[in-house]
Amino acid sequence: MSNRLSGRVAIVTGGANGLGEAIAGKFAAEGAVVVIADVDEPAMEQVGGELGVETSHCDVSDRASVQALVDGVVERHGRLDIMVANAGIANSPKYLDIDDEFWGRMIDVNLTGVFLCNQIAARHMVARGNGGVLLNTASILGAEGNPQTPAYAASKAGVISLTRSGAMALGEFGIRVNAVGPGYMKTRMTEGLRAVPELEKSLAEMVPLNRFGEAGDIADAAVFLASDEASYITGHTLFVDGGWLTHHLPARTEEQEEIRVRAQAEAEAR
Repeated sequence: MSNRLSGRVAIVTGGANGLGEAIAGKFAAEGAVVVIADVDEPAMEQVGGELGVETSHCDVSDRASVQALVDGVVERHGRLDIMVANAGIANSPKYLDIDDEFWGRMIDVNLTGVFLCNQIAARHMVARGNGGVLLNTASILGAEGNPQTPAYAASKAGVISLTRSGAMALGEFGIRVNAVGPGYMKTRMTEGLRAVPELEKSLAEMVPLNRFGEAGDIADAAVFLASDEASYITGHTLFVDGGWLTHHLPARTEEQEEIRVRAQAEAEAR
């Protein structure tokens, strides 16, 4: 490894599995001091032990919890250079079935949680006066919407907009704000889709690179955006999607559309 993040202190929320775990591992391998934060304490402790990184319980939807996380890291290490606001929840009832409780929880975690992590980390970075990096996890669905998971798509669209707004607000302080936008990845979130070979094959065929992405693909993008190699990049969402958003795709057949809808329904049921 090239130690592109050597000497930097990073928090990765939602670090107990999936993309967050992969990002934390890559950051640590690149020389960063990493703290993973999650609400799933048993999984977090296991991952922390495997990666050799610190852990801290945090509910990103609660301001006091995020404040305690950041304050604790700064107290222990004297600084915070990188905040990765990755924690989130997925799936959604269909549009006409979403109730206020579900909608509120989705927005609280996926959008308000990102805002709280960004704002609280940025306040420390501004006070320290040495810049920093805020990196958020968005989604291809935030760019194009989705009738099967409308609440999730809306929350991720908010993350994309918040990323741009944060970049404009914090650039004068040397703080860069970017996001990664995963496509269909091989994570726990897509286990239901990949459990049936015909569903996985059909979805993969709709991706120009003809495969699901790996968590490591997102982690590689995150390292780049957090490093000095991206020193003139801010306000950008880097879609790591195998080309999904190019829309240079063959028209879906009725059979493919039926498979996609059934795959989504099976994922929601798991």
